[in-house]
Amino acid sequence: MSSKVETLKVSAPRKAEILKELYPEDLFGYSHELTDGEVEVLRELRTALEKHLRPVVNEYYEKGVFPFDEFYKVVNDINFMGDDRLFEGRENKLKTSELFNMFLYLELARFDASVATFYTVHGGLCLNTILVGGTEEQINEIVPKLRSFEYQGCFALTEPDHGSDIAGGLATSARREGDKWILNGEKRWIGGADTADIIPVFARDTEDNKIKCFIVRKGTPGYKAEVIQEKGSLRMIHNNHITLENVEVPETDRLPNIRGFKSVNDILTFTRADIAHLAMGVTAGSFAAAHKYVTQREQFNKKLASFQLVQEKLVRMQSNVVANLAYSVQISKMQEEGNQLMTNSALAKMHNSLNMRETVALGREICGGNGITLDADVIRFFLDAEAVYTYEGTHEINALIVGRAITGIGAF
Repeated sequence: MSSKVETLKVSAPRKAEILKELYPEDLFGYSHELTDGEVEVLRELRTALEKHLRPVVNEYYEKGVFPFDEFYKVVNDINFMGDDRLFEGRENKLKTSELFNMFLYLELARFDASVATFYTVHGGLCLNTILVGGTEEQINEIVPKLRSFEYQGCFALTEPDHGSDIAGGLATSARREGDKWILNGEKRWIGGADTADIIPVFARDTEDNKIKCFIVRKGTPGYKAEVIQEKGSLRMIHNNHITLENVEVPETDRLPNIRGFKSVNDILTFTRADIAHLAMGVTAGSFAAAHKYVTQREQFNKKLASFQLVQEKLVRMQSNVVANLAYSVQISKMQEEGNQLMTNSALAKMHNSLNMRETVALGREICGGNGITLDADVIRFFLDAEAVYTYEGTHEINALIVGRAITGIGAF
């Protein structure tokens, strides 16, 4: 599906100018490895985000509601999952390049973490679940509709009593009766579950005790999703508590290549890297917002940016952006080559989240009292970073994954 935005091919010098305009924080020039088509799509995405979402982002943040209409206007302008230009030279692929995927997260999270999180549930967790677990027939039905956003997808793994220990603790059950399965249980912190068209639900087979995955479709009797209220982070995301009461799923909607938690880890290896990219984007967004503020705001008859202490903090933020970019670019290249390892994803997520957390605190700090208002943008990044720091593996879990790899000793 091609973009509806009319475009022209860009020359090499013009491409460099566009990238400098888009990502001035990319001091080491990682973005120059993008193709012309990928740069064009990213530029058009930036335009669409500013046009449709910028005017309403603070309003929806305060309301704690996702701006679906405005988001789908962005999708209508530019199909950043399926535009033909993203598949030049990779026409037989079902996904964009991993490098483009990384810069897509930079673009989305640099704008807003909730928007990026909505996408990672849909285009990361759900899409990868179908690609890892589905048959050719299931992939051919679902993947094109995810790429075009005809379907909205989500991912139902964690439960009220099982988050980090979900591998051994998953309690949602699946019982086979002839050519259908009966699902019972609860899921929690499931983004987009109240509006999704397809919901991959992980459940434990009562017969063999193995974890399997089932596609629950919108409107299925017995499926209930309630939005979790009173959140202080990622306020626009509709995190849900799911209840499954005798939900019937046909055998044809079971993903047969999900065979135990190893298959779940195969999915999480990719999506944990995606969250490393998202953390990198939040880092860049906080830096960009703080930079804008201090170069415009005057105190003591001088721009805030002219003070030594402010510049030192800006440089620390800039350094964190470049370091996070380096991690994300390298892991993207490794994944493109087929060298995806949980250790690498865990290390990248841990590293980028730590840098993100420091950066958003510095950004809020140098904006002073105005830094706690939505007008300066930094408070959105500051608050949302706390959720990003935790999901797709807490700092401790990711550290222990890497610790196990480098010592040979499992500590959990």
